Amino acid sequence: MRQSISGNLTGRPATLPAGLFCEPAAAPALVLGIGNLLLGDEGAGIRAVEELAARYALPPEVEAIDGGTMGLELLPYLAGRKLLILVDAVRTGAPPGTVVQMELADSSGFFREKISPHQIGMAEVLSVAAFTGDLPGRIVLIGVVPKEMATGLALSPEIASKIVVMADMVAAELTAAGFPLARRDPAAE
Repeated sequence: MRQSISGNLTGRPATLPAGLFCEPAAAPALVLGIGNLLLGDEGAGIRAVEELAARYALPPEVEAIDGGTMGLELLPYLAGRKLLILVDAVRTGAPPGTVVQMELADSSGFFREKISPHQIGMAEVLSVAAFTGDLPGRIVLIGVVPKEMATGLALSPEIASKIVVMADMVAAELTAAGFPLARRDPAAE
């Protein structure tokens, strides 16, 4: 389910916006955490977005969402965005705990080789967004290679140690794109 993240988690909305064509989003940048919190390392993307919201004050131009395992239901949230940062567990063949960042300049390249457990859903979302003209101007993927994707809420130690790294990479990407983030007071954490 979709959940806006604003420093701490709020209740989930009862419904998503109706229809595939919707009004452009108010915030030009979207940080989208993807994953399943019930499958260990599979929830790394969501945990990294939660960490981002805990460590940084997000400006009004940036929206952070827990996209969970939703697929086409995410399409309305892409409309009008200039920047989409996907945060997820990814399979690259690298050792577990390897953090990757890649710009998806040609989103069709994202469809050729499956690197994320959610790629089929995201491939569909991005394909339909391209068809409807709602594809964000830039798409960046920040991910970590998972170690374990077994039933359980805990991340493996290798992945848990990378959550702050991923959050800081998202913050750096947002800042480089013109959306500077202010670091929250560490004493308040």
